[in-house]
Amino acid sequence: MTAPAEPAGAIVYASARGRWILFATVLGSAIAFIDATVVTIALPTIAQDLGASTADLQWTVNAYALTLAAFLLLGGSLGDRFGRRRVFLVGIVWFAVASLLCAVAPSIGVLNAARAFQGVGGALLTPGSLAIIQATFRGSDRGRAIGAWSGLGGIAGAVAPFLGGWIVEVTTWRWIFGINLPLAAVVVWVSVRHVPESADPTAVKRLDIAGTVLGALGLAGLTYGFTVWTERGTPDALVLGTLAFGVLAMVAFVLVESRATAPLLPPALFRWRPFAGTNAATLLIYAAISGLFFFLVVTLQVVAGYSPLAAGLAPLPVTVLMLLLSPRAGALSTIMGPKIPMTVGPLVCAVGAVMLAGIGPDSPYLTHVLPGVLVFGLGLSATVAPLTTTALAAAPDHLAGVASGVNNAVARVAGLLAIAVLPLVAGVGSTLTDPTSLEPANRVAMIVCAGLLAGGAVISLLTVPSSTDAVRPTS
Repeated sequence: MTAPAEPAGAIVYASARGRWILFATVLGSAIAFIDATVVTIALPTIAQDLGASTADLQWTVNAYALTLAAFLLLGGSLGDRFGRRRVFLVGIVWFAVASLLCAVAPSIGVLNAARAFQGVGGALLTPGSLAIIQATFRGSDRGRAIGAWSGLGGIAGAVAPFLGGWIVEVTTWRWIFGINLPLAAVVVWVSVRHVPESADPTAVKRLDIAGTVLGALGLAGLTYGFTVWTERGTPDALVLGTLAFGVLAMVAFVLVESRATAPLLPPALFRWRPFAGTNAATLLIYAAISGLFFFLVVTLQVVAGYSPLAAGLAPLPVTVLMLLLSPRAGALSTIMGPKIPMTVGPLVCAVGAVMLAGIGPDSPYLTHVLPGVLVFGLGLSATVAPLTTTALAAAPDHLAGVASGVNNAVARVAGLLAIAVLPLVAGVGSTLTDPTSLEPANRVAMIVCAGLLAGGAVISLLTVPSSTDAVRPTS
């Protein structure tokens, strides 16, 4: 049964139809979001089982993050052109097939290749989830719906650490991928029955292939260069060559997009200060988030001696706070404007990051971990929904898919580069399983993350309007 047509922006948040749409979009995007969290918990076990080095484990995270970031803009663009629900469904099925390949991977090389394939599916489904919300809910309900999307995503985030840690501890890490299959089946069923189709009727059907390829090559060059630099400990010819290639490809990407008739990344969007500023803040804030969680979960296992289950549960208060507070933060920012929460929230997160810098051997959870996690969670709860709402509201409605794709791509690029660069900056060495080198590296990493969060707060203060109405484009 196909969902009946609905006028654009007509669905009410409190209606039964609205709840089904939220369920499908939250669960679909959550499958992609939580996969990175669960994989991080399993990294020490994967290293032992498959004989993986630090660089191998970085690619277990970054192979997925790379293709996700590289093709998010394409995913948003495809949704605007050919139907957001249609592309969302293709992404869910793709992601499920790739998850199966990850689950049966016989070696670290095959696992990382499957992770790259998985990221393409994530790139198709992720921008669609927010674009569907933006296009289908009525204007007065969008901030509340996006806040609920952020908060309800916390349910999956809350379950993921427990489920991932439990799977790794009592079964095998392979089931952290296998669990995606039944969840994907549920999303497909609900989407087909209840989610209306939407698209941009004015969108040009021709795709920006050159922009897609150059963007992917640029990100690949930068990621590979920084990852090899971490492994080798010195910027040799290979490192410098791949970094230079990545930079040149990104410069070419910008030039191509500025001249394309149907660009993947419309330059006109970034001429609007709220859109450009929100995405610049997103880059710094999400780099810090990715780096913090990457180091926290691994450090708790390797340095503090936590089990995979205990380490996976350690960030649980963050997701609980997101679940409870994000919808309220989204609604409040609609009333008071996004500037204050997008400025204060990251600063509170920065305080939490500094508090987590002191994790050492046998650090008790209640006194050495929980306080920092709670402070970080409060700041994040105040930040995410207003940031996401502003990123979408700062673009015309007919470009909802592109705007969602841009903001998601910026967030994923931030995480990708954080995982590639932060181990190098922190001096983690050639292995993530050596507590002697990881303890001081975690301290440096948390301080760097705090600095990134403070930078995001400053950008928000300078570029984000004080009122919700001022976020909307003037033309």
